[in-house]
Amino acid sequence: MDISDDQLRATLKRTRVIACVGLSMDPVRPSYFVARYLGLKGYRVIPVNPGHSGKMLLGEVIYPNLASIPSEACVDFVDIFRRSEFVPEIVDEALANLPNLKTIWMQIGVENTQAAAKAESAGITVIQNRCPKIEYQRLFGELRMGGFNTGVISSRLG
Repeated sequence: MDISDDQLRATLKRTRVIACVGLSMDPVRPSYFVARYLGLKGYRVIPVNPGHSGKMLLGEVIYPNLASIPSEACVDFVDIFRRSEFVPEIVDEALANLPNLKTIWMQIGVENTQAAAKAESAGITVIQNRCPKIEYQRLFGELRMGGFNTGVISSRLG
């Protein structure tokens, strides 16, 4: 399903807590850079990476999987930084363990039609092959500062 800019904007506005699956501790990796940025924008970002479980990253404990995140964290958005073939098990785990889930977001280069259809049939918004950091910057006028024509008209001075 193609998603409109209005739907993307609404998704980013309603999101509060993001579980970032595949978040790296390496600050030069895209997952780290994206998670750090989203945290600076006011989202709570919960890292998920079994190789670093129990360690701290960006002020949060790293969990080995989505099922390990306490329900009181109220995760409403799962950002997937894993290869496409791993998406079905991540979606299944998210649907089974995150009662507040509203969004499954697959990063650039990550797509899985079957997993997306399953999540959508459960009422979850699914976004594939996009980056929430790039979309946030594009939709809320930040890319303009870097000289990009975002196609978004704003009266705000940047």
